[in-house]
Amino acid sequence: MSGVAGGVVVQAYRFALDPTPAQDRDLHRHAGSARFAFNWALAAVRANLDQRTAERTYGLDGPQLTPALGWTLPALRRAWNAAKPQAAPWWAQCSKEAYNTGLDGLARALGNWSASRTGRRAGPRVGFPRFRSRRRAVPSVRFTTGTIRVEDTRHHVTLPRLGRIRTHESTRKLARRLHAGTARILSATVRHTGGRWHVSFTVQVTRTTHTPTYPQATVGVDVGISNLAVLSTGQVVPNPRHLTHASARLRSAARTLSRRQGPDRRTGQRPSRRWQQARTRLAKAHARVANLRADGLHKLTTSLAATYGTIVVEDLNVAGMIRNRRLARHIADAGWATLRRHLAYNDLVRNS
Repeated sequence: MSGVAGGVVVQAYRFALDPTPAQDRDLHRHAGSARFAFNWALAAVRANLDQRTAERTYGLDGPQLTPALGWTLPALRRAWNAAKPQAAPWWAQCSKEAYNTGLDGLARALGNWSASRTGRRAGPRVGFPRFRSRRRAVPSVRFTTGTIRVEDTRHHVTLPRLGRIRTHESTRKLARRLHAGTARILSATVRHTGGRWHVSFTVQVTRTTHTPTYPQATVGVDVGISNLAVLSTGQVVPNPRHLTHASARLRSAARTLSRRQGPDRRTGQRPSRRWQQARTRLAKAHARVANLRADGLHKLTTSLAATYGTIVVEDLNVAGMIRNRRLARHIADAGWATLRRHLAYNDLVRNS
């Protein structure tokens, strides 16, 4: 595959983190602050809507109504800055980016709901935003300003208010581009998934456009369950069935979790330490399956895009097929929709 001068694209680099216990607490504190800001702003929006609805029942209208609370990020940020001394006296303990993460999430959710309600957004109807639960919400915080840096050691990153955090893996792929001046970090998002923290850098990269080995060649891809893909060239890609192979481990971890003393919202019972450990074990098992599936699909689609100029993939109704209870688990494990989406990155896909 040859390369020619390309353009500027935005892509993400994701690295696992190994924070110290103190840094782990700080990360959870920042993610909790983002969730708090989201819930506070949502409560303010709902209270404002309820107040205006009640006033209309009294015959009031127009300028007589309570002023509407804006749903844009600047409007929500102004309301938060005015109320945070009373709503969150501890707000100075975290970066302002933590609260901005929650407010931005609510602004996007309200915008999606409004666009879906008026028909400006395609796809299934989007419901009104709901409060984020401490146990169900994925801890996450996004940094767009401040010190966001990949250290020269290639095993540390620096984030605002959190300082220097060790990475579980080398950051050389990104560090090389930063040193060469072909990449610029736009933002960093820290998320807790699969039992550990990960940081994703959104980077503006100057990339080389690669020409496929056979730019005039066309290949058809037939996806399935017995075999993940069958190419028109006769090549067969077997289905690794990661979820099936891990089913015994997942069942064991889920059974162990069910036997531990978990949280009970009705009685206020807090989860035991052993329950939290079992939940982490189950989350890691699921994360391993997801990572193996993603790795295989990336390698397959990258190989196809690097070889053929045009790729034809059958257009399947995956959402409808997955309703079949006998095949749903196998279809989801194969990742047909993900395979097609990865190929579409290169604008090489045609439906058949």
